[in-house]
Amino acid sequence: MKQQGIANLAFEPSSPDLRLQSRVSVSRPRPALGRPPPECDEGPCGWGSFTPRALQLCNNPEGYLSAYSLLAVFQGIVVNGLINVSISTIEKRFELNSSLTGVISASYDIAFCVLSLFVSFFGERGHKPRWLAFSSFMIGLGSLVFALPHFAGGIYQFGSKLEGNSANFTCNTSKESSLSNYLYVFILAQLLLGVGGTPLYTLGTAFIDDSVPKHKSSLYIGIGYAMSLLGPALGYVLGGQLLNIYIDAPLQTSTEIDPDDPRWLGAWWIAFLLCCFGTWLLIVPFSCFPKHLPGTAKVQSEKISETHDDGSEAFVEDRNIGKNFKDFPVALLILLKNPVLMCLIIAASTEALVATGFATFLPKFIENQFGQSSSYSATLGGIVLIPGAALGQIISGILVSKYKLDCKNIIKFMLGTCSVALLLNTVFMFSKCGNEPFAGVSETYNGTGKLQNLTAPCNANCNCLRSFYYPVCGRDEVQYFSPCFAGCTSFTVQKRKKTYQNCSCIGLPERLPDTEKVPFEALAGKCRTQCTFLPLFLGFFFFAVVFTFMAVTPTTVAILRYLVFILFNNIFLASQQSTIPGPILFGVAIDSSCTLWDINKCDIKGACWVYDNSKMAYMLIGISKKFIKFTNPCHINNRNKTIITTASSCLYNVYLNIRSFYLTRYYHHYDI
Repeated sequence: MKQQGIANLAFEPSSPDLRLQSRVSVSRPRPALGRPPPECDEGPCGWGSFTPRALQLCNNPEGYLSAYSLLAVFQGIVVNGLINVSISTIEKRFELNSSLTGVISASYDIAFCVLSLFVSFFGERGHKPRWLAFSSFMIGLGSLVFALPHFAGGIYQFGSKLEGNSANFTCNTSKESSLSNYLYVFILAQLLLGVGGTPLYTLGTAFIDDSVPKHKSSLYIGIGYAMSLLGPALGYVLGGQLLNIYIDAPLQTSTEIDPDDPRWLGAWWIAFLLCCFGTWLLIVPFSCFPKHLPGTAKVQSEKISETHDDGSEAFVEDRNIGKNFKDFPVALLILLKNPVLMCLIIAASTEALVATGFATFLPKFIENQFGQSSSYSATLGGIVLIPGAALGQIISGILVSKYKLDCKNIIKFMLGTCSVALLLNTVFMFSKCGNEPFAGVSETYNGTGKLQNLTAPCNANCNCLRSFYYPVCGRDEVQYFSPCFAGCTSFTVQKRKKTYQNCSCIGLPERLPDTEKVPFEALAGKCRTQCTFLPLFLGFFFFAVVFTFMAVTPTTVAILRYLVFILFNNIFLASQQSTIPGPILFGVAIDSSCTLWDINKCDIKGACWVYDNSKMAYMLIGISKKFIKFTNPCHINNRNKTIITTASSCLYNVYLNIRSFYLTRYYHHYDI
């Protein structure tokens, strides 16, 4: 039978078929469209005619990778580390709920998505290292703007001593209601950070792929991504430690509260200033790199295109597409018609969306679910999330590079890792903690009063205000909103720890006999949590993160290897960052599980003080499953077997059907 048509080399089996090879037309390497060959732009490292010999030691892929990694570290510290660590503190300081802080987090992705297509299109023909110098400036500027609300917001007022009643407090609406307006400053800062991050993860990664051989690109990209994850690790640790410093230091260091007090706010802003100046220093090395590193032309000439060849490459060459912006819609349309690419983009974007949502609110989840302080929760989140993500990307990069996986095996690899990660993510279902007893919220006042009402007969005459949150733990192991709501009339201080007596709302502990006396009726601070699932949660979540991020580098390598245009490489990388709804939806879910809001003396609702732990856990895992179903439209009948798949298996079955279509159409005798 006569064989004709176009074969897709990306879908060839691992062991070559000589009969099939004789019919395959191998795509020849071509120079990038609309620009001169790379050798025309290779040059020394320096500024104009000033090219010191010492700088030439860095004029290679390793030197560029070092500068790229440093910028990725700083970008990761700010965007994926410090901001996530500071979310809970910013909510309390500026009277914001989680839905609004989710908007802050998503603003970075909004800027990234809007600009990535244009930056990729124009930057591909431009001077990529200089684009990264611009990226360094914008990331530093965004860090500086993010810290400005601290200096403009005045001194933090955490409330007064609440030993007695609070009837004489008055409302100052002009002062209290303006704090939430700083939301727009945070959004502006995130937009600037998004502008700076766009060249880094589009042009920066493509520059690595242009400069190294194909078998090394996955390793270099894996190293770059791993270094970008070192940034969040440093951000979590640094931010967590700075939260132990009082927010208004050094202007005000002596306070009546300590880090264990829920009203305590740490100095979240210090690290943003440090990163601002550190990032601006990287403008110097990026500005000295040439447009193409020495040897780029040779590397490009040795690469063989392995694209999904549907005739688009010949169409582009015939029409001379790629020189002007008017060609942009045509190029985008060709991209949208690539089925394998679109499935990879949908799967990668959805997985990144869920991962971004979890990363944004993981410290907050640990803090509220397991009763830990903000600084300790941030440290735990960094210990689990960042090393796991880095380890997963390094392992996958090494495996793809060592075994030289093609498209088929890469997608099989992604299927396996994502399936394991999906199973491990069920840790949210069986490691959730119950709600600690809270008078007026989840418990009555020793049998009196009503739920969702802080006022009861035992404290009705105390004139308590709920605008000042100062929790105390009663001897009955029930938490109270404040000493006033607990009905306490006296207190003593022992070793800088307050104990309260004569509390009319607190009963005797159930575990002690009536004849045994308790030296106090209430202690300042929250009750110690009875939940012991924290180590179990951290262990399972660590391995879930490892397997989740093992799919990131192979996906990127697959697209970089099998796309027709380098423009499309960058568009895919941008699509991986298209996680706009993630933080917003996770924020809305967390807000929906709130059972006690911070309502100030002007009746303005701010952050949430107490959450329903069970509802929070179910809401978070529910959102993840909804997105998995969203990316699971495939109900595929394959060889009389109905296959209902997850996002990853859907991706693989689409690949199988596309491969079957091409091979059946052109090679009827070849059975996959």
